[in-house]
Amino acid sequence: MSVDTFAARLLQWHEASGRKDLPWQQQRTPYRVWVSEIMLQQTQVATVIPYYVQFMESFPDILTLANAPLDEVLQHWSGLGYYARARNLYKAAGEIRDRHAGVFPERFEDVVALPGIGRSTAGAIMALARGGHHAILDGNAKRVLARYHAVAGWPGDSAVAATLWQHAERHTPVAMTAAYTQAIMDLGATVCTRSRPDCFRCPVASDCRAYAVGSPADFPGTRAKKAKPLRQTHMALACRNGDVYLERRPPTGIWGGLWSLPEFDLEVDLLAWCDQWQSGGPVEIERWTTLRHSFSHYHLDIRPIAVHLDNTHGIADAAAGIWYNYTKAPPFGVAAPVMKLIENLKTREPLHKS
Repeated sequence: MSVDTFAARLLQWHEASGRKDLPWQQQRTPYRVWVSEIMLQQTQVATVIPYYVQFMESFPDILTLANAPLDEVLQHWSGLGYYARARNLYKAAGEIRDRHAGVFPERFEDVVALPGIGRSTAGAIMALARGGHHAILDGNAKRVLARYHAVAGWPGDSAVAATLWQHAERHTPVAMTAAYTQAIMDLGATVCTRSRPDCFRCPVASDCRAYAVGSPADFPGTRAKKAKPLRQTHMALACRNGDVYLERRPPTGIWGGLWSLPEFDLEVDLLAWCDQWQSGGPVEIERWTTLRHSFSHYHLDIRPIAVHLDNTHGIADAAAGIWYNYTKAPPFGVAAPVMKLIENLKTREPLHKS
């Protein structure tokens, strides 16, 4: 099968069976495509859609995003995970405002230079929004091409990635690049799926080398699995009169820039912190069940301790924290497991003495 025929079959399939009603496919602009591509990194379409719709309502253009408070942006991202994406999106919007007069760059090299935008994401934006001749190699395209050409190995290896990029470049047609880009993404998402690929519906199955040998699910290869290390921490739910105390996390790292519960390595450190603001220690203490949260590279066991403090004057000023009324929706970003703990306060008896 020639390269032209491969692309032609994908285009024909997409015309009949591809997705055409996703929110970022409507009124397609570089900004709208960019936001969708960032949200779709490591996150499924069904999860992204409600976040995307709300995000675009609140930040309809680059300047609105760039000029918004970071807390507001992170609040819209809360629960979506991988918060570095939101921070980079916000930082890139600021660069576009300051260096490109608020207009999304037209040159590929300027796009790929923006924070959080790699070669594939830049290619997708340029192809989908501007019809430029640029290849992509997102997770769906990697899977389709690895199976079609039976490229063994984990795509994270540089040699494997280089081979897949060569195939991606060769297969991307000069004409109808946007349609082809959407087609290969849709094929990977709906037919050539990670598990149980539906090869009988695939428009290129007759020439797919992985299908020919009867092992499409073996491609692409996976990274050698390593046991995830386990880390432990204690979190203080310091309460007073329906409020819980929060601190902002550092701007980088896990949950960077989000508001979180004070965190301690040991319970004794947590109680010493409480005693700093409450002579004689906290009025009440509740030790909750350990909550495990898994990241891509380690597990985190959170040991929550809810405490009621009466004498709390100065605590926020000393630690640059805030008291948040946990019965209301937070106007800032909070990581999902932290929000789960805060939500749990609503279902328990208030931590106070009558």
